[in-house]
Amino acid sequence: MDMVKISWHLKVGLIFIFCSCTVYFIKLVSIGHIDDTINYLFNAVGFLFLNVLMVTLVINELMHYREKKERLEKLNMVIEVFYSELGLGLLLIFRDADAGIETLRKILTITPAWTDNDYDTSINLVKKYDYHIDPSRIDLETLHSFLHEKRSFMLRLFENPALLEHGSFSPLLQAVFHLTEELHRRDDVSSLPASDIAHLTGDIKRVYEHLLLVWVGYMKHLQKNYPFLFSLALRTNPFDKDAHIIVLENESKRKP
Repeated sequence: MDMVKISWHLKVGLIFIFCSCTVYFIKLVSIGHIDDTINYLFNAVGFLFLNVLMVTLVINELMHYREKKERLEKLNMVIEVFYSELGLGLLLIFRDADAGIETLRKILTITPAWTDNDYDTSINLVKKYDYHIDPSRIDLETLHSFLHEKRSFMLRLFENPALLEHGSFSPLLQAVFHLTEELHRRDDVSSLPASDIAHLTGDIKRVYEHLLLVWVGYMKHLQKNYPFLFSLALRTNPFDKDAHIIVLENESKRKP
């Protein structure tokens, strides 16, 4: 008959129980006072439930919160790389094809004076925005080549388990990858029928909206935590007509 395997949890538990019994036994033999020992034992057992409550519900929750915060911090680093490598390039392409871009500029011209309410208002307006993508303004061959070059980069991002912690970045990545596959599976994107172009335009709108929502949230994160990165993001804001990468003398004295 095969021997029953004892888990390490049970082994550790038995060892602790044995050690506890040994300590009480030594106390009784060397000191006596069995009544005091029994009284203390009951007090210890009674407190054990409160101790378990503190460890499982309070301390573990605090540790989980800290770990989650650290994972989200790492994810924001991934988002920064994503926009640097891919996201800003897509925003520029879609921005130039957006017939209602002036409305969007008013929503997304972020300044150092923005508060949480400003960001929340911007996100709500982006969700309600009616995207007017003109497919004739998009060179599908250029878009296809650009996304194809970044395909391996996107696949590496999918390997990051921290994506599950971010409710909006994962759908964004899925939308971008879907658009990449749609273009990749067409032999010639330069001569597509109007019906197929309309289908691709719908995919582009989906990516465009996700890009904007994540980008606004990311800008909010930068303003709160990384002023130097926020400064760079402001100077490369694709929706701010006055944005420029060069820091002028009067701007270098301002925060951030």
